[in-house]
Amino acid sequence: MAGRPRLTVVGLGPAGPELTPPAATAALEDAGRVLLRTTRHPAASALVGAESFDRVYDEEPTFEAVYRRIVAELVEAATMAATMGTSLVYAVPGSPLVAEATVALLRADGRVALSVVPALSFVDLAWDRLGIDPLAEGVRLVDGTRFATAAAGEVGPLLVAQTWSPAVLSEIKLSVDDPAGGHPAVTVLHHLGLPDEQVLTLPWDELDRALPADHLTSLYVPELAAPVAAELVALDELVRTLRERCPWDREQTHASLRRHLLEETYELLDAIDELVGLGDGASGPEEAGAVAHLEEELGDVLFQVYFHARLAAEEGRFTMADVARTVHDKLVSRHPHVFGDVVAETPDAVAANWEVLKQREKGRSSVTDGVPHALPALSLAAKLQGRAAGAGISAVEAGDDPGWVLSTLERGPAGDADGDAAFEMVGRLLFDVVELARRRGVDPELALRHTSLAFAERVRQREDGSSA
Repeated sequence: MAGRPRLTVVGLGPAGPELTPPAATAALEDAGRVLLRTTRHPAASALVGAESFDRVYDEEPTFEAVYRRIVAELVEAATMAATMGTSLVYAVPGSPLVAEATVALLRADGRVALSVVPALSFVDLAWDRLGIDPLAEGVRLVDGTRFATAAAGEVGPLLVAQTWSPAVLSEIKLSVDDPAGGHPAVTVLHHLGLPDEQVLTLPWDELDRALPADHLTSLYVPELAAPVAAELVALDELVRTLRERCPWDREQTHASLRRHLLEETYELLDAIDELVGLGDGASGPEEAGAVAHLEEELGDVLFQVYFHARLAAEEGRFTMADVARTVHDKLVSRHPHVFGDVVAETPDAVAANWEVLKQREKGRSSVTDGVPHALPALSLAAKLQGRAAGAGISAVEAGDDPGWVLSTLERGPAGDADGDAAFEMVGRLLFDVVELARRRGVDPELALRHTSLAFAERVRQREDGSSA
């Protein structure tokens, strides 16, 4: 046998047998053996008795596994047909060249020589029913099962394939927070070319409710709001431009930006406190102002992140895409109760799993490793105590008596209680207070900040009273 075994792939068209092209019909009639990807398509009704791969769909856990197994069996069948001196034809619904994973895998495989007989695709019927020229409109074809990522950065129009169930349509609907600033009309295309064909234009929030979607359903989205990805790309380009054209930005380094990141972070915390302080029932201009303040400060911190990523990219170290990919993968691995089979039904269980995974990933020998020493002192103490408690180590030392320490400090130095001893006693007293706060579920940093600001307000009131 010379050369690779041959396999002819024919498309059956997008609907019933009447749309199957003559060339495909002729190839099927001349074939020594016909294998059909699935009988679950109207065009397959003309191939009575043909062997199909429907059994593979029932036996494999994922579509990817189904397609790879079909390819393996096709290669084996083509090899056998070549040995026997007969021809093999593989028939697929629609067009072999549009959304046909098995044909793409066969081409990449290389073990067989493919001959493809084209056919109409569902997209050809879609353009007719929608009354549009896809080239003039700039339509992009995307996979509905990966809509959230496949449509990232797109504003439309989109023709969405593989919307084969109401669940897929629901995922598409929920993946868009605020399409086009509201709810634009979308068109559901169902059973095109068949007697029960439906073309329905619907509000966005009803796209998964109008009909029972199946493998002959697709979706046309004329417009989406500017996606998050587009705005982030624009910000990345802005940082790049600033580095090239602004004398101040051009001179910055990771070290020089450190204080700016710290300041912006504290300003963000102030904005959060402002909004939280209004309470859940806040509304009106005050609430709108607090929300706008939080949005602005989040943007300032995001700018700092992009700036550091741009510096690293210029140094050839990593890019913003690497940053996003790293945190994405880390969050997936740190949430085995969401993306795996670990059970964690309470926030405490999640936090415990998180610390164990972090310690394992980073090869740390102590639970205290990785705690930033630059944290504010109260936060540093609380973080270390929390880590120790998670490892079953108490932060309270034997013989600790905070009351004695406090009374000793109030009386002043005595004996060897000189300045160094007082320093140690103050540190121990504050540390014990932090432990008490942690046990009561109180953030000591926030508690002290709250009390300090309340004191500042009392001072202002006294000052106003004394000046009256």
